[in-house]
Amino acid sequence: MCGIVAIVSRSSHGCVDREELTRIRDAMTSRGPDGHGHWLSDDQRVGLGHRRLSIIDLSEAGAQPMVVDNAVISYNGEIYNHEALRLELEANGHVFNSASDTEVLLRLYLEHGTDMLPKLRGMFAFALWDGRKKALLVARDTHGIKPLYTSDDGETVRVASQVKALLAGGAVSRQRDPAGVVGFFTLGSVPEPFTYYRAIKALPAGHYAWADERGMGAPQSFRKLASTFKTASDHRYSTSDDELQQVARNALLDSVTHHLVSDVPVGAFLSAGVDSGALVGLMRDAGQLDIQTVTLGFEEFRNHHWDEVPLAQRIAQRYGTQHTCQQTTQHELMGAMPAVLQAMDQPSIDGINTWLVSRVAHRKGLKVAISGLGGDELFGGYRSFLRVPWAVRLLQQPSKLPLGNAFRRFYELALRRRVHPKVGGLLHYGGSYPGAYLLDRGLFMPWELDDLLPHDLVAEGLEQLRPVELLAHAMDPDPGHPFARVALLEASLYMRNQLLRDTDWASMAHSLEVRVPLVDVPLTKALAPALIGKSGRRSADKRLLGSSPSLTLPDEVMSRDKTGFATPIARWIQDPHSGLDSWREVASLRDERCHWSRRLAYALDRHNAVT
Repeated sequence: MCGIVAIVSRSSHGCVDREELTRIRDAMTSRGPDGHGHWLSDDQRVGLGHRRLSIIDLSEAGAQPMVVDNAVISYNGEIYNHEALRLELEANGHVFNSASDTEVLLRLYLEHGTDMLPKLRGMFAFALWDGRKKALLVARDTHGIKPLYTSDDGETVRVASQVKALLAGGAVSRQRDPAGVVGFFTLGSVPEPFTYYRAIKALPAGHYAWADERGMGAPQSFRKLASTFKTASDHRYSTSDDELQQVARNALLDSVTHHLVSDVPVGAFLSAGVDSGALVGLMRDAGQLDIQTVTLGFEEFRNHHWDEVPLAQRIAQRYGTQHTCQQTTQHELMGAMPAVLQAMDQPSIDGINTWLVSRVAHRKGLKVAISGLGGDELFGGYRSFLRVPWAVRLLQQPSKLPLGNAFRRFYELALRRRVHPKVGGLLHYGGSYPGAYLLDRGLFMPWELDDLLPHDLVAEGLEQLRPVELLAHAMDPDPGHPFARVALLEASLYMRNQLLRDTDWASMAHSLEVRVPLVDVPLTKALAPALIGKSGRRSADKRLLGSSPSLTLPDEVMSRDKTGFATPIARWIQDPHSGLDSWREVASLRDERCHWSRRLAYALDRHNAVT
């Protein structure tokens, strides 16, 4: 995994500022401590930079930026089917100079242009300069596993793997984007294509764009996750439990096998949950018998239902892994908090846990770790798979009546101090899937924001963001089935903008590549039609995952209530030494009924505003 940067001067007389290119590149040193490089065009108008974390082809032949003919690439990610693609290219006459997936990617572009993008299986973000077209191609994988950010100020186009790296270059404005700020308070993470800054945009997942002397062009889709779910829903089928189990095992084992392609050892994060445990079992089935696993424990959770350690140890024993458990204390977290906040690329109410467990993995010498992220989105493990369809069925007709605003005013006058703020939005939002999802996943409701932020910023941010429309856009085309709709919303929003993005910055802070076999297009295509067809039995779906290894997970793991990858953050942010107790400034956040995530969001925004 790596850090990439590209700069294109839009002026025929302009030149790339080499020092800025270096500052942006080296702000991402932790993403690539194994090597660095840069490339400048003959006319000095184009520059590419790269920080390398060596995973495939550890030799200098895999160094970047890489040049083949008139094309130059700076690439971040892993192409898991690169060996099969290499054979196809060699059959067409290509002669390779390295064993890297980078060269496969570059030569595949020379052979197919942007038509190569749907052929790629993996996670990727890259900037590729085409000397023939005199244009820069940027692209990002379908699920959005790897981030990519762009900035165009009218004179220069800049591209990088991190928002903070672009800011570190010194030439990009730090003016906050109201849509990004409001999006963060509304959803707990900044929804793409917005960022926390007006001058920086996220390239949407599954899109590519061209940049040349005319500037950064509009993103173009090469694969929509919504279309994948629409096709799966249209072709859903019901099958016997035994047949479904075999389909699941074959598809999951195929994905895990592809995700183990590496020239360095691949370890795994191991919790007490089904997702990570099943993946460790499947790693064993794929032939990897020497597996390092790491578990993060918290002293505050010891001997409590939230404690992951005992069951994780049981799973490790079952699969014979080299297991490490690291207990973390509040004191240790307080000492690490400045580094966590520095690494956090954009404000997010999640990610601290991943930063901590990634540090453990790094200290054990791992450069690659498998994560169970994505299992709940694919297999229907969240409560939203029940609650969102239920809300729509219950409120679809009442919400059509012009009562939403009146009910919210009644809530403000009579109920605000007694019930949750989301109650005021039931009639306004609950009758549609995007609206009901906003109620379920939302952090603050739009009408609460004036208590937290300047009114003008809120008004402009809501006008740009249009939260319900943003969520509805993720459902285009609409898969038309309750399970598929929620799976798509979870994968396109919560997973992409929060879980995947947080995993990226938090793991890269420790030079660790995290791979997510449950976030895989071929896996989704193979499993979704059957899962949608069996979606009436939601609780059985996670058992389907846990039973996929030849040696299935222990019953106590399969029957354990979902807890998520939790931290004692509610207690930690009470500490005045945490730097995250600014929430005490707001009366509603001091209310003892206030959820910790709301307090954390306010504290992170305040921290971001002054740094």
